[in-house]
Amino acid sequence: MKGNQFKLDQQLCFSAYNLSKQFTKFYRPVLDPYSLSYPQYIALLALWEKDHISIQELGNKLGLDSGTLTPMLKRMESAGYITRVRNPEDERKVMINLTNHANEIKDELLRKVSSCLDLLNFDETGYFSLLEKLSEINETIGGINND
Repeated sequence: MKGNQFKLDQQLCFSAYNLSKQFTKFYRPVLDPYSLSYPQYIALLALWEKDHISIQELGNKLGLDSGTLTPMLKRMESAGYITRVRNPEDERKVMINLTNHANEIKDELLRKVSSCLDLLNFDETGYFSLLEKLSEINETIGGINND
């Protein structure tokens, strides 16, 4: 890369940062009626894949530390999406469980999010190709940061 590589609009990191913010705004009209933030939505996605997991396991899956995760989970519990209970086998662990309410809204919410994604005009091949490339970049940077 030569020439303008250090201009702001040529920075991959800045583009990824802005894209993340844009997705948060993009999903807001769908998530607001459910009183969900984007981080809460991705927590639900993770829990719909695997329910009854520890806060630590959820934090690892989402890449969030307990300082960020705990207040978010408290709000989700107050909204009736999850319960938090101490693991009877290890009182130090708090387990997260989906409520019936969270499971009841799943299909409707995912259908609404999917209709948002339709606005991006990706065909299936383009969607998964981009997802694969982003995953490769994420994995590479994650490996460098963990060295």
